[in-house]
Amino acid sequence: MKNSNSKTPSTKYIFVTGGVASSLGKGIISSSIGKLLQARGYKVTIQKLDPYINIDPGTLNPYEHGECFVTQDGAETDLDLGHYERFLDAPTSHANSITTGKVYQEVISKERRGDYLGKTVQVIPHITDEIKRRVLLLGGKGKANVVITEIGGTVGDIESLPYVEVVRQLRYELGPGQVAVVHLTLVPYLSAAGELKTKPTQHSVKMLLEEGVQPDVLVLRTEKKLSEDIRRKVALFCNVEKDSVVESIDVSTIYEVPLRMLDQKLDETLLRKLNLDLDRKPDLDDWREFVSKLHNPKKNVSIALVGKYVELPDAYKSIVESFVHAGVKNECKVKVTPIQSADLTEENVKGKLNGFHGIMVAPGFGERGFQGKILAAKHAREHNIPFLGVCLGMQVAVVEFARNVLGMCEAHSTEMVHATPYPVIDLMEQQKGITEKGGTMRLGAYPCRLEKGTKAYAAYGREKISERHRHRYEFNNIYLNDFEKAGMKATGFNPETNLVEIVEIPAHKWYVGVQFHPEYSSTVLHPHPLFVGFVKAALSLTVNN
Repeated sequence: MKNSNSKTPSTKYIFVTGGVASSLGKGIISSSIGKLLQARGYKVTIQKLDPYINIDPGTLNPYEHGECFVTQDGAETDLDLGHYERFLDAPTSHANSITTGKVYQEVISKERRGDYLGKTVQVIPHITDEIKRRVLLLGGKGKANVVITEIGGTVGDIESLPYVEVVRQLRYELGPGQVAVVHLTLVPYLSAAGELKTKPTQHSVKMLLEEGVQPDVLVLRTEKKLSEDIRRKVALFCNVEKDSVVESIDVSTIYEVPLRMLDQKLDETLLRKLNLDLDRKPDLDDWREFVSKLHNPKKNVSIALVGKYVELPDAYKSIVESFVHAGVKNECKVKVTPIQSADLTEENVKGKLNGFHGIMVAPGFGERGFQGKILAAKHAREHNIPFLGVCLGMQVAVVEFARNVLGMCEAHSTEMVHATPYPVIDLMEQQKGITEKGGTMRLGAYPCRLEKGTKAYAAYGREKISERHRHRYEFNNIYLNDFEKAGMKATGFNPETNLVEIVEIPAHKWYVGVQFHPEYSSTVLHPHPLFVGFVKAALSLTVNN
């Protein structure tokens, strides 16, 4: 039945805030809400408000903030934008990522130009107005029925205050039925007392109320099932309806979360609060099929992920999720084992990489762990183990081949050794002399032309592709003939600059290095073909269970 208050919708806004503790999964909840609304036929986009003063995470160490995700238009963003894309199967852009650094940079630039006509520039209204402008930008373009905005950090943090103030102002300015607030909090289980505790949630909501915002929906993260008594208690003390208290219990995979939220009618609750139609039934058949295959693999395959940030799982988040997608496509479970590249030596590399069906060398910057990655690439090449090198991983494969096949013992990347006599990886001439970080970076999507009859062409099934980049250094084409004569072929080129984008060893079972980042483009419904091909090749080394 259609909601009696329904009407042709203008853009609606859903804000997702967090309380009690960080890392509760606001990005996954935001993505799940987006997926459910999208499944009902609504056009949805999601943006992230990050309170840190960095302009973007591009200069942040992955140990500080996890993976830096790159959009098609070249924005370096928070890893949650990766979740948005994987769930919604739609690209994001620079407009989907807002940081305090960007906001203050714009406001200060306007002040220097005299745009404020001599007024005193303050957090309210100038900073909040700039945040509002950016929040409303996506909705103003008219491409989305619903804009979901995730606010980073935790309610009560000093740096989050302007963002919560923006929510308060927008709710008033846009009017009833235009804005909904979802607050994600923790209900901890105290084993000593043997019970769940709601007091942290009550305090978190009280803090939000003190900042002028009443949440419409509470999503409670928990390790244990919530009783009806707990739901009623939380609803009573936090001024929300009982059916607006939603349980988010721990699950084995993040891809179950939309289905759990659907079971609790979170989408229906939000649609009612936003005066949107309820008669559009959600179509999640493809999603259910994906989750079913994920839980019921027919085979197992083991991949070594060799990198320098392996202690932090979020540092390679998109890569790990790409293996999940590729595993489902191949109807297998992919066990990804992180290997610290700095720990690999000539003496232990064989033992540490023994038993893996595939080896991947991860992207990264800098010299630490580089030699270990060289050893991993060599091990894969010499033992005919399927290999995938991404970005620096491709460059590692090139340096290793130059040293051990071409006999260029001192071959290197000029990123590591500027004076190497064999700069097989180097800056392009137009990049040299630029010192500002990011100034020499190739960021965002670039075209690539594939050679037919290659592993890459077999994976993609077409000649022209476009992939996202995040790097400075390139394959040095001066050495291309030497590599190709010795058995490493360039099989993908940028059609405009002739830069090498993909290298392969045709005589090998499956040995591919790519200069771009395929992991950024892999989604639940469209797993990336290179990951699919790599996992398929690795499966050929296994025995069916």
